[in-house]
Amino acid sequence: MYRSHSCGELRETHINTVVTLSGWVAKTRDKGFVVWVDLRDRYGITQLVFDADRTAAPLLEQARNLGREFVIQVKGKVIERASKNDNIPTGNIEVLVEELQILNESKTPPFTIENDTDGGEDLRMKYRYLDIRRNPVKNNLIFRSKVTMEVRKYLSDQGFIEVETPYLIKSTPEGARDFVVPSRMNEGQFYALPQSPQTFKQLLMVGGMDKYFQIVKCFRDEDLRADRQPEFTQIDCEMAFVEQEDILNAFEGLTRHLLKEIKGIDVASFPRMTYDKAMAKYGNDKPDIRFGMEFGELNAVAQHKDFNVFNSAELVVGIAVPGANTYTRKEIDALVDWVKRPQVGALGMVYCRYNEDGSFKSSVDKFYDQEDLAKWAEATNAKPGDLICVLSGETNKVRAQLSALRMELATRLGLRNANEFAPLWVVDFPLLELDEETGHYHAMHHPFTSPKPGQLELLDSDPGAVRANAYDLVLNGNEIGGGSIRIHDKETQSTMFKHLGFTPEEAKAQFGFLMDAFQYGAPPHGGIAFGLDRLVAILGGQETIRDFIAFPKNNSGRDVMIDAPAPIDEEQLKELNLKLDL
Repeated sequence: MYRSHSCGELRETHINTVVTLSGWVAKTRDKGFVVWVDLRDRYGITQLVFDADRTAAPLLEQARNLGREFVIQVKGKVIERASKNDNIPTGNIEVLVEELQILNESKTPPFTIENDTDGGEDLRMKYRYLDIRRNPVKNNLIFRSKVTMEVRKYLSDQGFIEVETPYLIKSTPEGARDFVVPSRMNEGQFYALPQSPQTFKQLLMVGGMDKYFQIVKCFRDEDLRADRQPEFTQIDCEMAFVEQEDILNAFEGLTRHLLKEIKGIDVASFPRMTYDKAMAKYGNDKPDIRFGMEFGELNAVAQHKDFNVFNSAELVVGIAVPGANTYTRKEIDALVDWVKRPQVGALGMVYCRYNEDGSFKSSVDKFYDQEDLAKWAEATNAKPGDLICVLSGETNKVRAQLSALRMELATRLGLRNANEFAPLWVVDFPLLELDEETGHYHAMHHPFTSPKPGQLELLDSDPGAVRANAYDLVLNGNEIGGGSIRIHDKETQSTMFKHLGFTPEEAKAQFGFLMDAFQYGAPPHGGIAFGLDRLVAILGGQETIRDFIAFPKNNSGRDVMIDAPAPIDEEQLKELNLKLDL
């Protein structure tokens, strides 16, 4: 038996108990007549003591030679600690060691394995197995496990069946690039790793498994950022004989359960907002509603003056920043520079101070009088003491720019409280999205999303006006889940493929298996997929997902710990009938 107790469970009730502990040496302190060792395992830290008055000389010398991260086993008696430590649960006791065995020595680690480490991110990712010993990463992985278990518990209690679907599938056009896998047994042919189990979960509905879920790895070969990985995890769900309302109610229940069980928070309501309103009021389809600063459109009150920047713009829109009239000119100039960055792309920013005495002072006073500026304040719901920030230009671009500014200002003003949770359903998305470069439409969600009832006929006359029977669940400005009611009959699916530019032959080649299945009694069905990595990060009060993944990849898609991806040898290439052309 390597241990009778963990390093985090001993308390004053264990005093005079003989225990066996195993773990890693976190720290040693040698005062000559006494040596203290902090022994760490997953559960916590226990202080060990080797005392010259009570410890045999060979054992004391052995303790002095212990290095950081040595793996050891000790046996000894729990005693009361003379100098107590209120910062750890075991701080009232220590173990007077009677026996010590070194189970494994350790090289000096490349960074300190402490909560606040001296290791940079690249170094910690290279030695991720050491980074996991640190409390922040360890606790994030434990937190992820807890969330995952609660998901499984809730869905299982609601009658969902967990079904695994294949990883080696057929490449289909679903938006992002596929990762492909050559087949040795089928020369010149390739599997693809699934971007999602979309078609399989629909086939499970045809198979009568009317409530399915799976916590599943998905793969997309796309450009990376802090909240995106080439492989990620979805909570994938599908239900048969349901309408949109059934799915929204079911997964509001799951989200409420997680907020209650994980965070101890009761959420009274999940407001609903149309896609068009989200874009008009917040500039994006995943608005953070923990704070205000809703957009106010100013075309009617800012155009038709002598200010040509506004007159020539498709949209003039502003936000009222609460209390920001105190910003200095230098701070406002810094905001102007911020929106001009290439990542945002605005050409400039107009501002207007709403003074406490009710007067206004703007950067365009030459063109607008007090009465005009009062109308700006009314349109943006500004109050005395606020700062009105205004951008103008092409509608979609300027909304995205002002949305970025809104989020940046909210961060600076401390309005994005990580311990406050504001869920929101965004509904009534466009079914199709126009690619301005090619002039062709593509599916905003995926090709299997059904149009709203009664709108199928619009596909021929006004495809851009068709609304999808689709919905996203947003939490604190992040899309944590998205789904739709699916097309479940062959004729409607064929019509959809036609409008997406597929010939009947192409549709048959890509999705013939699904179209064939629809001929055998496919039920009405729909579903949703949650991004588990992002959901866990938000519940954990963080914006990025990397530290909630055991072995993440960097922004180049590399695992620097195992050095992947990597070349394969010539023999493997021959076996796979592949030739590199680099």
